[in-house]
Amino acid sequence: MPALKRTALSLAAAAAVTAATLATAPTASAAGYRCTTSSASVDNPAYNGPWPDNYDFDVSLCAMRSGGYIYAYATVTFDGPVSYVNQSDILDGGRFRLEIKKSVSGTDPVVRAAAYTGLEYRLEHGNTWGNGSWRTGTLTYKAGSGRYLADGAIQLDWNNDGRGYRSTNFSASPTV
Repeated sequence: MPALKRTALSLAAAAAVTAATLATAPTASAAGYRCTTSSASVDNPAYNGPWPDNYDFDVSLCAMRSGGYIYAYATVTFDGPVSYVNQSDILDGGRFRLEIKKSVSGTDPVVRAAAYTGLEYRLEHGNTWGNGSWRTGTLTYKAGSGRYLADGAIQLDWNNDGRGYRSTNFSASPTV
């Protein structure tokens, strides 16, 4: 068989194997992440007018143990006021504080934490209905024995309220 035909046949066989592999690839949830989703509505304390001003949040906190490490991330989905779309003067800051905690009796100690910025921009530039979503990066911790979980809070600094960042907590992930 000439080399060209052999190469074409090999490429076709490789494409078939790749297509079959992709079709059976596990989803993120099947890969071991355990998640909890909770909701909160946050009012803009600097506005008392007649128009809607709340952000409604759904936050999924996810954690996974793999290869001696704990991995955690958060996904924020929001429904905001239409009047806030493309308004850069609603918030002075917005971030998500993600924590990996060791599950113990009593208060769970934080073993790793990070504040992920970028949330302010997404909130102020949602789609034309004021909706959108955003995901943190993945926080990693070299785990010892015991159980761990992901926990976190949205931290918003509203423009003109004079109070700095205020936190809204969400339900922690299941332990891993």
